[in-house]
Amino acid sequence: MYVEQVRKQKNKTWFYVLGTLILVLAIALAGMPFEFALVKALGIEMQGLSSLTIYERLQTLPSNTTLFYTLFPFSVAFAVMLIVIKTLHHLPIKTLVTSRDKVDWGRVGFGFLVVIGVSAVLLALSYFANPESIAWNFDAKAFAILFAISIFMIPLQTTVEELFFRGYLMQGLGLTFSKRIFPFVLTSVFFGLLHYANPEVDKLGDAILISYVATGFFLGAITLMDEGLELAIGYHAGNNLFLSLVLSSDWTVFQTNALFRDVSDPVLSKYIVGPLVVYGLLFFIFARKYKWKNYKSHLITAPEIVQSH
Repeated sequence: MYVEQVRKQKNKTWFYVLGTLILVLAIALAGMPFEFALVKALGIEMQGLSSLTIYERLQTLPSNTTLFYTLFPFSVAFAVMLIVIKTLHHLPIKTLVTSRDKVDWGRVGFGFLVVIGVSAVLLALSYFANPESIAWNFDAKAFAILFAISIFMIPLQTTVEELFFRGYLMQGLGLTFSKRIFPFVLTSVFFGLLHYANPEVDKLGDAILISYVATGFFLGAITLMDEGLELAIGYHAGNNLFLSLVLSSDWTVFQTNALFRDVSDPVLSKYIVGPLVVYGLLFFIFARKYKWKNYKSHLITAPEIVQSH
């Protein structure tokens, strides 16, 4: 069982509290180069950064430079997480990823390809419905640099988020709560609320957090039903790579030299209802392919035995 497997080890809840603090400190320190770069570019004192809006932070430096700086802390966090798992918890990294005998890379690939395919279809539908809303944005040199940064650093960023939220936190909370519903809900809501600083919130209002919380619930649900992170890791990487390389905009967290740019005026309902429909479709696809069953025991209580996959 994915969540419960750490109970076999001599781990305690406070280990996870300490590990979380170490990871937060590592990310904060790794974010300092971006702060120094902004200070130098703007010619201001460090304390002056507090007056900058999220848009000003994202648009001060060239977009590829900003992307590198914003992704760099996750690369550091990935290394720190490996150290924490091995030295503090004395667990193999596989324990954080899956309950299977080994990581199922086929599941990672399937999650990746499904979200890329669905995103491409939605982009095509948006273009045919309103061609003026999608602009060709290709710049060969800028895109080449963007591709190099994205292909290496975005999978690290998304994998770290999955390892932490759906892995580390969920398993740590699983030591405190016997029923899965509590780690499931807590990690999903926490994941959504941590996106409060995203520029999308400034643009569309606090209600957009519904979409982020729903994302947390979707990723948590497929993790618990599948007894591993593989599908969530694949989905998250595919989604963020698509937003970085294929479709960007001037008001989202990924403001990049992507192939296309969404120049339409965003509508809140679209960015709430749309993801909910997509998550329902993807969950159905995954459930049919991997023959999920016993939803109550996987999502609310806990399965009594490890499911065969």
